[in-house]
Amino acid sequence: MKRAIATLLIGLAAASPLRAAETRCGWLQNPTPANWWLDDADGSWTIMTQGGGEGPPGMELIPDISERDYVKTNGNYGYACACLSVETDEAEGSITGIRSFRQLALAKCESDGKLSPPQ
Repeated sequence: MKRAIATLLIGLAAASPLRAAETRCGWLQNPTPANWWLDDADGSWTIMTQGGGEGPPGMELIPDISERDYVKTNGNYGYACACLSVETDEAEGSITGIRSFRQLALAKCESDGKLSPPQ
């Protein structure tokens, strides 16, 4: 019995490898309610879309970005510069988990030649 359980656990571990977190920095955009994405040097990463549910685990780690260095573009919505430790689904271009969040000065993203300005 113990051998069967051990075999099962090894099989499950192999079938669903642990995802390593990666740090992604760029323009964190929230242009309208429940729409969030991050544009970094590698492209655009969808965090959540309106009508798509609560977003990935860790979404609660993103505070009210308007309380720090922030650009207002639409009522209470806009964008900021940030670094997030995340898990991604590269095939989908989405962020599937957020482990940490750090908001940066806008100047940090503005001076990064690899980042396109938000539209």
